[in-house]
Amino acid sequence: MVAARSAALVILAILQARLNSTRLPGKVLLPLAGAPMILRMIERVRRARRIDRLVVATGDQDSDDPLVQVLGEAGVDVFRGPLDDVLARFIGALDACPADHVVRLTGDCPLIDPDLIDATIELLLESGADYSQNRLVDKGFPKGQDVEAITARALRRASAAAVTREEREHVTWGVWNHPELYRVVRLEPPVDEGHVRWTVDRPDDYAFVTAVYEALYPGNPAFTSDDVRAFVRSRPDLANLGGDPRA
Repeated sequence: MVAARSAALVILAILQARLNSTRLPGKVLLPLAGAPMILRMIERVRRARRIDRLVVATGDQDSDDPLVQVLGEAGVDVFRGPLDDVLARFIGALDACPADHVVRLTGDCPLIDPDLIDATIELLLESGADYSQNRLVDKGFPKGQDVEAITARALRRASAAAVTREEREHVTWGVWNHPELYRVVRLEPPVDEGHVRWTVDRPDDYAFVTAVYEALYPGNPAFTSDDVRAFVRSRPDLANLGGDPRA
C-alpha cells in the first residue's frame, strides 16, 4: 500500500552549493579522484533509488559562474537564486521543478550515502510526517551524511512564515524548531555517530576525503559507508585528523 502511494509521488533532490565559502573557498570544485568534488557527490546521490530528479541550487552572482559552467558541462540541472537567501533558492528550484517532496542536500558531502537518502525518504513517506532527518544537533549519522526530506507543502508553508535570518539561511530551521506546527520524524542510526566528521569545510576535511577517495574509488566507485569505516580503522593517522573523530 505504501509502495503504491509513493510510486505516484515526485521526489526532487535540491543540492545547495556555492563558491564563496569562507573557510575553504571554492571547495565544491576542488578535485576528487579526477573530477570536481561536487560531481563526485552527485554520482553518489544519483545512486539513490527514491529520487526522481536532482537540481543544484546556487547563487545568482558572478562568483558562482564557474560552478554553473562545470555543472552545465556535466549535464546537471541548475537553479540560480539569491546568494544570501537559501530558502528562496529552494522555493525557486521547487517552482522550476515541481515535486511533491523535496530532499535537501549540501554540496560539501562527497561521502553521502545513497542508502541513507532512500531510508530518510522512505521514513517520511511511511510515517506521513511533514519532515524527516537523519542528523540534527550533532546526533545521528556522521556529519557529512546529512539528509533532510520534507513535503513540498511544508516547505512552502515554512517559507511563507520565515522572518528570521536563520530561517532564510538554514531552509528547514522553521520546521524542526516548531514541532508543534509540523510533524517531525528522525531516522535513528544503529550507533550514534554524530561526533564523526565526514563533511568538507576545512583543509583537513578535504585531506581526509581525498585519502578516502584515493584508496577506495579506483577499485569501487560505489564504495559504501562501511568501506569508509573499515578504511579509517586501517589508517590510524586518519582516525582523528584535524582533531575530530573520523570513525
